Amino acid sequence: MLDFPNPVITYLLNFFTAERSLAYLLVNKDGSLLDWGGKLAKYGITNLTKGENITEQVYFLEGLLPLNETSLFLPFLKTEYGSCADVHMFSTQEGDWVLLLDSSCDENQLFATQQKGNEYNLLQEKLNK
Repeated sequence: MLDFPNPVITYLLNFFTAERSLAYLLVNKDGSLLDWGGKLAKYGITNLTKGENITEQVYFLEGLLPLNETSLFLPFLKTEYGSCADVHMFSTQEGDWVLLLDSSCDENQLFATQQKGNEYNLLQEKLNK
């Protein structure tokens, strides 16, 4: 494990919890929900039931779990409620963890950059004619 000073770890935890709206789900290998926490409501995830199948409660996870001791990263995933999240999934002995981090700011910046690129391409085509 990496050795970081406690103030650095505390800062990062506070940053991810507050600024990136950290939320998590812990899912058993059989697909049942074991635990959850963080700012799940930001992503439209509410009314969870422990022991129930996760894909019946969080539809975008259908077909993604269980993980086979691998990790998975899904950037800019749009939830059915319109929120944009970076989804990190990894497997441990406890089960499969699903972390959600708000990526709306990154999405907006990416969209603006893509728009500028499109405008540049159109201008270049116009000049070439």
